[in-house]
Parts: sequence; structure tokens; C-alpha cells
Amino acid sequence: CFGLFYDFHLTNKEIGCIIDTSKRNKEAKMGTRSAIGVMHGDKAKVVYCHWDGYLSHNGRILLEHYNSAKANHLVALGDLSALGQNVEIPENVEHSFNKPAEGFCVFYGRDRGEKNTEFRTFQTEDDFVACYDSIGSEYFYLYDAGVWYVKSWDQKTFSPLHEVIEELDLKEEV
Repeated sequence: CFGLFYDFHLTNKEIGCIIDTSKRNKEAKMGTRSAIGVMHGDKAKVVYCHWDGYLSHNGRILLEHYNSAKANHLVALGDLSALGQNVEIPENVEHSFNKPAEGFCVFYGRDRGEKNTEFRTFQTEDDFVACYDSIGSEYFYLYDAGVWYVKSWDQKTFSPLHEVIEELDLKEEV
């Protein structure tokens, strides 16, 4: 696995995972971590996302803005600080890690110049979840055959994201 702490991205994959998952998101400065993956045959290519991993933010953005091509592009750029509706930065838009343009993804590699932020490949969903759970990820998103799926750290199985978002919307209406 690898280590991540707050928004300081440790790139030495040998140091192990340093997050105590019993303290999930209880400290004010911690983000709602998530992992975002795309299935390629029987393998998942997965990246880490530090901020706003909850359903009403990352879940909704993935569902509404990321089809197969865009999801693959997202994962190809590696670990993220924050997910936005857009991956590519147009030439006329000023964007950096410290001054991100609104609505655009913020990547550790592209936008902060960090190394070793590439996607990771997993043979099974269980391996993918175990790795990112060990660093405190609370949500796991997976794109497979044209459908987004999600599970939270305390659930055993993935569910179609559109169903979970619909249920969330119904609860908010009440």
C-alpha cells in the first residue's frame, strides 16, 4: 500500500499506511477520503482523492460528469487532492494546486509536480478496498461497463451509484 496524511501526499510506497482508521474523519482538518477506480477487464485502475469524497459531492460529480472516456482520463492522471467536473485545463484558464480554477480537478502530479502519484492496479475489488480502507478512505467508487458503483467503508458490497444518489435525494426532500 502507500501512505497519505491530511493533504500531505507521501510518495514513498515502502513506508506503509499511517492512518488510524478508528479515527475516521473526526479531526477537523481531515478530508473525506475516497478512492476512484475504473475496471479494465478483470483489473481495477484506482486513484486516491483527498477532499469531499462523500456522495453529495464526489458521488454526484462522478455520476453526472464522468462517462467511460472521461473516467479513464481521470484515473490516468493519478491521485487527486480534489475532484471537479472537468479534467482538462483549457489554455485560457489559470489553474494550479494552490489556486485551482473552479470546477476543475486538482491532481498531485499534474498540479503540484509530485512523483509516484500514478494509478494503482488491483486484481480484485477486495484488494482495492483493503488498500484504500487502510488509509482511511470512506467511499469507494468504481466504474464498470458503463455504470458507476459505490460502497462506503462500513458496507460489504458495492451498489449502483445512481440508486444511492436517488435514495439520498429522497431523504433530503423529507
